[in-house]
Amino acid sequence: MSELFLLMHERGASDLHLTVGAAPTLRIDGQLVPTPFEKLTHETSQSLIFSLLTEQQRQKYEATNELDLAFGLKGIGRLRMNIYRQRGAVGAAVRSIPASFKTFEEIGLPQVVYEIMKVPKGLVLVTGPTGSGKSTTLASMIDYINEHRSAHVVTVEDPIEYVHTHKKSLINQREVGQDTDTFAAALKYVLRQDPNVILIGELRDLETISAALTIAETGHLVFATLHTTDCAQTINRIIDVFPQHQIEQVRVQLSFVLQAILCQQLLPHASGTGRVLACEILMVTAAIRNLVREQKVEQVQLAIQTGGKFGMQTMNQGLADLYRQQRATFQEVMARSLDPEDLRRLLQKGQPPPH
Repeated sequence: MSELFLLMHERGASDLHLTVGAAPTLRIDGQLVPTPFEKLTHETSQSLIFSLLTEQQRQKYEATNELDLAFGLKGIGRLRMNIYRQRGAVGAAVRSIPASFKTFEEIGLPQVVYEIMKVPKGLVLVTGPTGSGKSTTLASMIDYINEHRSAHVVTVEDPIEYVHTHKKSLINQREVGQDTDTFAAALKYVLRQDPNVILIGELRDLETISAALTIAETGHLVFATLHTTDCAQTINRIIDVFPQHQIEQVRVQLSFVLQAILCQQLLPHASGTGRVLACEILMVTAAIRNLVREQKVEQVQLAIQTGGKFGMQTMNQGLADLYRQQRATFQEVMARSLDPEDLRRLLQKGQPPPH
């Protein structure tokens, strides 16, 4: 495994896949690239993966056929690993976690993110599909707070990815399965730990979402992630988790606590090397709060389109900017758009796109 991790590190791969019947495979700039090693058999796949586990971790995997863990390697950095079973064999996906935190500019986030970092309380959501850089964005946000504010930050993660040291802030990181049983259990007691800022690795279920809203309502700043692709869908996902009799109350609660949503995705750079970030940004204004309260979430997209003066932008506006800056190809931005016709119109306002 050390050879594979070294190769992963040298080639700048974001992920390593181990699955029976295929050679160990790297993901480099979003593309899968096989390594020169032999195809894995049941035995080699299992022995490679199990060589990294403690006896306790192995027992947990064998009991559930699922396991998440993270670990650090000298000279390589931290890695996050998910182990699973497929067609009776053991498989794994390993994600590389950069050793240092990126600045907002290095990530490619717009300047309005600095306004978001001034928010004293409420709920800030970073959303997008798996592998869209949510963890990197949140880690940079927490690092920014750590450098600029004297705050007590508590994170609840599964597993812990980026490791923070205490700078201006005090940071306590809790791992689900190791430091606490569940997200909900950790959040039940978090207010007794005198926090200013709470990071929730993922809003997975009703209990966790309910706790996040309550904590944000009590004057704390809460960061969290969701696997949603646009801002309106994110708002609806939170509301729809609740039973019918609570929905009206949740709409009001969410309208008060929500501060900003960043929906992001990563595209291959037009040069063929590296990736670039496209994002949709919702800054919650009084008008947006009314739309949430009055069950008019479908109008949020229009409010984002016209909310440029507040730093808002739609995903299409973000994609159009990447194309105009020659950082992403026409084919790629069109393929990533949820409304390609609208994007085509946006691009035609600037320069004629290729056919």
